[in-house]
Amino acid sequence: MNMHPLRKLLNYAAAYRSDFQKAALYSVLNKFFDILPEVLIGAAVDVVVKGEQSFLARNVLGGLGITSTWEQLLALGVFNVLVWGGESLFQYLYEVQWRQLAQNLQHDLRLDTYRHVQRLDMAYFENQRTGNLMAILNDDINQMERFLNGGANQIIQVLCSSVLVSAVFFAMQPGIAVMALLPVPLILFGAFWFQKRLAPRYAEVREAAGDVGARLNNNLLGLATIKAFATENLEAQHISDASNRYRQSNKGAIRVSAAITPVIRMAILAGFTATLLYGGWLTLHGQLAVGAFSVLVFLTQRLLWPMTSLADVADMYQRSMAAIERAMGLLDTPINIPYEGTHFSKASVRGEVRLEDVGFSYATTGATPTLREINLTIAAGQTTAFVGSTGSGKSTLVKLLLRFYEPQQGRILLDGAPIDSLNLQDLRRAIGYVAQDAFLSDATVAENIAYGSLDAVSDAAIAAAAEAAGATEFIAKLPLGFATRLGERGQKLSGGQRQRLALARAILKDPPILILDEATSAVDNETEAAIQRSLDVVSRNRTTIVIAHRLSTVRQAHCIHVVEAGRIVESGSHDALLARGGSYAALWRLQTGERPE
Repeated sequence: MNMHPLRKLLNYAAAYRSDFQKAALYSVLNKFFDILPEVLIGAAVDVVVKGEQSFLARNVLGGLGITSTWEQLLALGVFNVLVWGGESLFQYLYEVQWRQLAQNLQHDLRLDTYRHVQRLDMAYFENQRTGNLMAILNDDINQMERFLNGGANQIIQVLCSSVLVSAVFFAMQPGIAVMALLPVPLILFGAFWFQKRLAPRYAEVREAAGDVGARLNNNLLGLATIKAFATENLEAQHISDASNRYRQSNKGAIRVSAAITPVIRMAILAGFTATLLYGGWLTLHGQLAVGAFSVLVFLTQRLLWPMTSLADVADMYQRSMAAIERAMGLLDTPINIPYEGTHFSKASVRGEVRLEDVGFSYATTGATPTLREINLTIAAGQTTAFVGSTGSGKSTLVKLLLRFYEPQQGRILLDGAPIDSLNLQDLRRAIGYVAQDAFLSDATVAENIAYGSLDAVSDAAIAAAAEAAGATEFIAKLPLGFATRLGERGQKLSGGQRQRLALARAILKDPPILILDEATSAVDNETEAAIQRSLDVVSRNRTTIVIAHRLSTVRQAHCIHVVEAGRIVESGSHDALLARGGSYAALWRLQTGERPE
């Protein structure tokens, strides 16, 4: 049986239980003081009509010697000030408490959900859209915050108002109490009836909102391609279609939610009319005091009219439950690659990597394996390269080493220890990774180079890493040099410049294992040569794994593996592979036009 979203939220927010209790208490006390002015109005009418024979003079103030009409009115004035002061005080307190609770819970839920998403394996993201995840982390959690900001207080105050007013009614005139309260079950039944029909509609609305976010995110990231292919109108139509689906989903929810208030109004009308007529008849026949009648009429409105807000509350509540269900569902997604394991220091790593009968398939490729029965040893302190055609499985090897994915077959060992037994963070800290698509943040050049280096690094070390990566020349031409901000995803730089900063970042990290996944694919020949000279120095006595299409970048490697269709078909040095005249030699001739000697 699935747990209700509200129960999930309350379980998650167990640490805030005392804050919930304080906020609820302030809401109850505010409503208590909020109802008293109607009682004071009735008492004032009673004093004016009956003078020294009023209810207050005979039962409350008489013991204090306050019996004259004027003195009773003065006493009511003092009570009135106290009541309004109490109502204002507790309104301030409940608003502060609920809003702070909403902000704190929103912050914690967003942060915990984001941290959880970061820990999910890469296979999870194959079937997820970034825009949909953004909608959950942003819009859905904001929807929960809006409900706690106002909706929770409204629910508590409607319930509290019903209980308090009912108690006054039964104390003063049970007959009228029954008539006034008759619509309440109908109102509550109607609210829950509508709420159940809103639930699936708002779940559909949240999904449609995620679709819009996914499409917008995808298009904004690919804006250059959209412009280059002059497909602005086509993509605008795609956005229009997604937005229209969102609009249509909302239409269905609006039709249901808009009907709640008129239905509740009709029930309120029946209760108010019954109280007015029956109470008036009792007053005319001397069976009910004028002041008591005034109190009952005012309290009937106080009891029933706030229930019109149940329409807005039910709408807000159901929107929030749909949003909370998505956020909690994301938070409950299992982590398939655990972070726990044996801790080790980066300095203790020699860098020998061994793959034993490794096989792997992506979920999107179905039964077609990407890697098949890979057996090899990458010697510590040496440079090993993998070459082959696109889709052969080269990059998948390093993704398995980084444990972005887990192999379905075989195992990978680092210095003789299975990597799935090691602490995942320690494993990744021991590896410097330069991907083909370099990620840069909207920070300065220096901050991007120092990214991932846990220890404080000096400006000199950052500059040395930039020099080693061949980045110093273009950095010097930037407006503020190393202090220049790069914009979102480093968009102010060319692809080659971003790649060199990513390489500088890996060099500064000084890892025992360095992985270069097409690290020089986006640079010109001159820059490639400069980077290659730097790598010849950086890779010395360091385990270096190079994934490359350009064979010129790997010819100095100690061992080159040729990968085809997920298998290693050739291995050896550059000269040995050329002499063999196999797949590597054919690739070399294709790229250079040279023939092996």
